[in-house]
Amino acid sequence: MTKKTRTTKPKDDGIHSISLVSLGCPKNLVDSEKMLGLLAEAGLTPVSCDADSFGGADAVVVNTCGFLEASKDESLGVIKEAIAAKERGELKRVVVAGCLVQRHRAKMLEWAPGIDAMVGVFDRDKIVEAVRGGAERTTLDGAPGYWISGNALIAAKERGRNVTGLTIGGKNDTGVGYFEDDSARLRLTPRHYAYLRVGEGCNQNCAFCTIPSIRGKMRSKPVEAIVREAKELIADGAFELMLIGQDTTSWGDDIGKGMAAGAGLPAMLEGVCNAMDEEGCRGWVRLMYAYPSNFSDAMIDAFAGLVSRGRLLPYIDIPLQHASDAMLTKMRRNVTRAKQEHVITRLRERVPGMRIRTTFISGFPGETQADHQELLEFIEKMRFEMVGVFEYSKEDGTPAGRMEEDDALRIPDDVKAQRRSEVMELQQRIAFEQAAHLAGGFERGGLAKATRADVLIDAKMRTSGRKTSGVGEGGRLHLGRTKWQAPQIDGVTYIQSREPLAPGELVPCAIVGADGYDLVATPISELSGEVKLKVLK
Repeated sequence: MTKKTRTTKPKDDGIHSISLVSLGCPKNLVDSEKMLGLLAEAGLTPVSCDADSFGGADAVVVNTCGFLEASKDESLGVIKEAIAAKERGELKRVVVAGCLVQRHRAKMLEWAPGIDAMVGVFDRDKIVEAVRGGAERTTLDGAPGYWISGNALIAAKERGRNVTGLTIGGKNDTGVGYFEDDSARLRLTPRHYAYLRVGEGCNQNCAFCTIPSIRGKMRSKPVEAIVREAKELIADGAFELMLIGQDTTSWGDDIGKGMAAGAGLPAMLEGVCNAMDEEGCRGWVRLMYAYPSNFSDAMIDAFAGLVSRGRLLPYIDIPLQHASDAMLTKMRRNVTRAKQEHVITRLRERVPGMRIRTTFISGFPGETQADHQELLEFIEKMRFEMVGVFEYSKEDGTPAGRMEEDDALRIPDDVKAQRRSEVMELQQRIAFEQAAHLAGGFERGGLAKATRADVLIDAKMRTSGRKTSGVGEGGRLHLGRTKWQAPQIDGVTYIQSREPLAPGELVPCAIVGADGYDLVATPISELSGEVKLKVLK
């Protein structure tokens, strides 16, 4: 995900405008939005800039991703582009922030000489000083300014917080928690949906993951802060709130508010749903980044109860990574295939219409053909609605990275690619069948038999009916999503309507067709009797 913005304000220091390039995941996007909010609070006015340039800005902030080798390469590419623009006289200052800085702080100048300031993941509140320059820390004469705290506890102490007796990754009220403030963001998402971070860091220590070394141990945001932010986002126009964190299932464990204390994920979800009700918003709450080993039956029962109220969606994003017990052990997932099957089965039993998104890794060191075959059988059996698959990527400093150096464990690149392709082909067949099933009711019996769904409009498209295969004639085409589809990562729903529809509008529709992973819908108000849309080939 890449977003660029520009802020403008005359300054004596010569920095009159600032571009911001946001790379990586939704968690990083929240950091970018917060930094933009801080810049605006300092008197700078955000303005969108050209996607192919830095918009003529005086300075640029690149908020990097460093989770995978490919994301590192992408981040360095943008940084070097910015430095080249500075050398041509098009920029005065290049500031680099985010995960790549936190993970590889000692190598950044070697990789990209010309950086003027660096800001780590615990120090985004220093972004204004970094952009304006003149007050930064320095390492050696001529070295760039930097703000890179080693961990959250150090950052909290530097900001005057009392950290006596607190730890990072502690439990039973001993964790420092998420003390940063995500409010007053300048959002880069469309007005009608927003990401709401409920925590930061992770205690799981999966063998392949760099998150603990970058973002640190699990730190839960207090529920009071989550509720305040939810209400702020709703007041700002958000209809859909997506709850994110590295491990949302473990919310509260580190600050003594977990399941053992009678709170945990159910209490946090209830707080957000109540916030929506209190604000008079009949919107959606979507849970992302759940972790299977901690997903108890009590959580599932509470999840089902909240879904029945109508705010929490019957959807969950729960990365599983594999299905073979041997591989789950090598990955240090602290879960078994049987446990994963139980969680998925129980969710579907307790929650009507439950949709589940997950991700898997192909070609992890030591993966045998039998392991791969077991993964395929698991996917066939569980029939997930949405699946993402990644070829294993070696990450330095991780246990899996060291395993990849062993010739006996390393999977050849062509085998990784083949296994990933087989998983995707299987999931494509399953997903296409599911989409066709949703459309089949209308094809068999018109509106009376059609699957009905409220569709949240994301955007108006330039295309009209005849120009889109499988949609039919009569009306402008709009891009939207049902409650079964998260933005950016899942399929979409195309809505053809004779009436103008606005982004953020929730439209009762009938599913009238399918196009691969995607659905085709028509507003129920525009259908009558047994009339069907003509399918254009």
